[in-house]
Amino acid sequence: MKTLIIRALNPGYTIDGIANAGEFIELINLTGAPISLAGFSLTYTNSSGNTTPLIEFPEGSVLTGENLLMRYYNSPEATKSDLTYITQLALNAGPLELRYNGEVVDAVCWTGKSPCQPSFPSKSLISLVRDLETEDLIFYQSTTYEPDFEAGRNTLILPTPVVDDETGSQAQCRVLEFTEIYTYYEATQSEQFIELYNPSASTVQLDGCALRYKNKTYGLSGTIAAENYFAFYPGEQFSLTKNPTKSNQIDLIDADGQVVDALVYPHGQKKSASYAKFYDASGTESWHITYSRTPTSSNQYQEFRTCPAGKVVNLLTGNCINSTSISDSSTGACPAGKYRNPLTGRCKNIESSSSSLKPCAKGYERNPETNRCRKISSTNTGASYALVPDTGGTSTTTFVAFGIVATIVSAGVIYICLQYRREIMRALRKVRQRFHHLRKDLISRKISRHRDKET
Repeated sequence: MKTLIIRALNPGYTIDGIANAGEFIELINLTGAPISLAGFSLTYTNSSGNTTPLIEFPEGSVLTGENLLMRYYNSPEATKSDLTYITQLALNAGPLELRYNGEVVDAVCWTGKSPCQPSFPSKSLISLVRDLETEDLIFYQSTTYEPDFEAGRNTLILPTPVVDDETGSQAQCRVLEFTEIYTYYEATQSEQFIELYNPSASTVQLDGCALRYKNKTYGLSGTIAAENYFAFYPGEQFSLTKNPTKSNQIDLIDADGQVVDALVYPHGQKKSASYAKFYDASGTESWHITYSRTPTSSNQYQEFRTCPAGKVVNLLTGNCINSTSISDSSTGACPAGKYRNPLTGRCKNIESSSSSLKPCAKGYERNPETNRCRKISSTNTGASYALVPDTGGTSTTTFVAFGIVATIVSAGVIYICLQYRREIMRALRKVRQRFHHLRKDLISRKISRHRDKET
């Protein structure tokens, strides 16, 4: 016999610019008497198939009234509810499942595909309500169906939460902090984890707290004992970017919607290594990549990866290299006559002195830096060549330069002649006329002198 079922839900709408208005989930108590909620939980699956825990009721939770009203924490009506959740419902999603000790006891889906209900319309304000007699799910206008709630009622009893002494608000997760994250897994995504630490002297209940990553929230459940660690494995809910090109951020959100702590992991993550928080002797906090992953326990710094048998760490590159050339595995010393190449980590022969080397061929000499033979480069002192005086002849360069200048001058003259051809023609005609007049004057004067002689 069912004691608790999903009565109604509404994914919320934007009304007059106000988002998430009217969103709620309503449960109803079918027994008519107080019931324990310990073991009950609500999970929600979005349209992408990702399942998120919405609510997990801890030990000591009791429903004393007929119905339990829950609203999205960022809804304008969030205060008109018995409890809030932090993952917003979509217009097309589901199922929303009510579970008891992990087993589904009731479910509602609204994907528009059989056997689910149609999707919620985007404009009409609609609620999906269960008929308690027929158990059919029916769409009602939001103004027609309003879930029962009276301010100040006490129908839900929860374990006493931790209270912030300064603000007086619920702070069940506010004491927690991020301490480690593992993203660049070795084999499968299931290895990824996010670690939280409870530095307080009291056990912290995680129900109602959540992680926010890439604008999506994912509920947490369980407890963290005093001064203890908790590892959250995203699993099928979401995947962490292994080595982001830019920094990624994860927020820890309290039950009242406040951000408790933020973890930012940057580009440069190493395969098989986690990114963890450490403190120095003065108590200064810093984050470092470590090859010692410690989910659910205190962090340990390990600069280099652990190499398999037969290999050692190259201290310059951090990579594992073969140790076959190492004669003393405890010290890493090379055999006599050899030294360790710092780039490869391998033992290499020490080059012999030049006295025991094979003589270089004729025309070659030994390079004292490398002990290799190199060709002798002759130096030209000029002694073997006679000096040739400069005869002062015109060089090809001078001839070419003169030709270029002459071409430019010629082009300039031609341009001037074409540009001022009319003026030049007029000037030539005037010169010709002037010359003609001078010629006539000379002829006239000559005839006049001849006549003077005859007379």
